[in-house]
Amino acid sequence: MKDNFSAQATKYAQNRPQYPQALIDYIASFAQERGKALDLATGNGQVAHKLASKFETVFATDISQKQLDQAEKASNIIYKLERAEQTSFEDNTFDLITVAQAVHWFDFTVFYKEIYRILKPEGVFAILGYGLFSTNERADAIISHFYRDIIGPYWDAERRYVEENYQTIPFPFKEIETITWTNDFEWTTGQLLGYLESWSATQHYKSKTGINPVDLVRGELSLVWEASDKKVHFPLLLRVGRPYTKF
Repeated sequence: MKDNFSAQATKYAQNRPQYPQALIDYIASFAQERGKALDLATGNGQVAHKLASKFETVFATDISQKQLDQAEKASNIIYKLERAEQTSFEDNTFDLITVAQAVHWFDFTVFYKEIYRILKPEGVFAILGYGLFSTNERADAIISHFYRDIIGPYWDAERRYVEENYQTIPFPFKEIETITWTNDFEWTTGQLLGYLESWSATQHYKSKTGINPVDLVRGELSLVWEASDKKVHFPLLLRVGRPYTKF
């Protein structure tokens, strides 16, 4: 798994959109038991924290200590620094395993073999995320230019899985049909620009050129945003399944 987010761990924690609790409750509802859950590549722990109200114990792992330092704490959450493809857990441990906005970074063959090892035979595996957001027509034009033309060459190849709504991700599970989810916010100019600065391609651009690419659209986007309704709409990505007898 690539570590694209340690460098901006604080900004990531401050500016990444939260998943609605109702979505996490919906995912948890598929679990037959509520003993142990695991959130892999937990980042700042937002999914783990929401799972904590639904399971007796929640484990959460990440390869970035800087991310884990930003994670939301709870008495029944145990954070660990380790790779999702090679965990320290015993076989058949978890009733639910989740991965939010990260599965596209993994070595799928190795990763899914590990999931089959640590997930209970009747357990549930869920990948979730959010696609490219939309706002208003004028802001969308600026953001699209930023996304595709300015930082476009700096996206990792794996980003295409998000653009394809996780539908092309290998998913070797008995898939459960789910309902469609969206998430809406009203953002300040600072929140909007902060989110753009948290993107991995933005960080790659800065590392290669020494320039913050958000500065190239900051003035125009700020003016447009202040004159708009400041509403942001995210399509949420979700796939849920149970393991087959063998991987």
